[in-house]
Amino acid sequence: MYKILVINPGSTSTKIAVFEDKKNIYEKTLRHSTDELVHFPSVASQYEFREKVILDFLNDEKIDTNFDIIVGRGGMLKPIEAGAYEVNEAMIKDLLSANYGEHACSLGALVGQGLARRFGCKIIIADPVVTDEMQEIARVSGHPLFPRISTFHCLNHKAIARCYAQEIGKKYEDLNLVIAHIGGGVSVAAHCKGKVIDTNNALGFGPFSPERSGTLPSVDLVKLCFSGEYTKEEFLKMCNGKGGLIAHLNTNSGLEVEKMIENGDQHADLVYNAMAYNIAKEIGALSTVFNGKVNAILITGGIAYGKTFVDFIKKMVEFIAPVKVYPGEDELLALAQHGVRVLNGEEEAKEYK
Repeated sequence: MYKILVINPGSTSTKIAVFEDKKNIYEKTLRHSTDELVHFPSVASQYEFREKVILDFLNDEKIDTNFDIIVGRGGMLKPIEAGAYEVNEAMIKDLLSANYGEHACSLGALVGQGLARRFGCKIIIADPVVTDEMQEIARVSGHPLFPRISTFHCLNHKAIARCYAQEIGKKYEDLNLVIAHIGGGVSVAAHCKGKVIDTNNALGFGPFSPERSGTLPSVDLVKLCFSGEYTKEEFLKMCNGKGGLIAHLNTNSGLEVEKMIENGDQHADLVYNAMAYNIAKEIGALSTVFNGKVNAILITGGIAYGKTFVDFIKKMVEFIAPVKVYPGEDELLALAQHGVRVLNGEEEAKEYK
């Protein structure tokens, strides 16, 4: 039986879990206050602090640290194909420099490496958000300076795809699937025989989400950029962090929006339905990638708990293929599953170059 430590960092917390094979035997979310984090000049520079927090917690709880492998959440690296990757110096260098962007998920490898050295075990990351398996034709936008880039919720997408394939007794590599992850961000992707050959960019273009504006009218956006009314930082927040439901309704909570609708807020009803409408349109658009030959449409993420919201989408897209809903996400289990597959030889951990 393999013992696995999983690390999934967030902006103000670090989720850790201990697995025995694929069984979660211990899980904890370690919270970090603003006062603790404010002194760090960058996200990456927090790694020693977070490593110590985890180490202190494991010691205080007297958790056996005889781990076979540590699996960290994948970070902001150069575009790479899906799968597991050994954490090496090239990866650490890119994460510390933040050349490919800055996000708390980058701490998975940085923190995990230090702990792996202490515990004398293997360290990998798996299915990072920068996973890129797109076909070349999908990369071309309307201007050569702006190629379409693959940034999506790869970890949950791939886990749900494998789960569905197992349920129907088939291999993920034999199926055509359109998967929509609906959480703080939204990513809809075309999974063709085990590869994500097209997807919207969850941080840039596509449907709007609870926190992100998605695709905006480009000409109007450019005019506003040069109006002098907003700073560059304000525009970036408008796109990611303060867009979507937050901009329209001042909340990123689907549950709160549903309560607003129940209380007769017609504007909230319109905006929430518009978000579902845009996601359904994206599912329909990506179905054309397969010439309509889609085995199933899978809907996942936190917002997928909302039955009325999901039903709106289903009514628009179920003529294309059967729709299956997997509410929420289990990123900790998805990471642990990669650990098991690497340890038992089902999956080979790739080298990051």
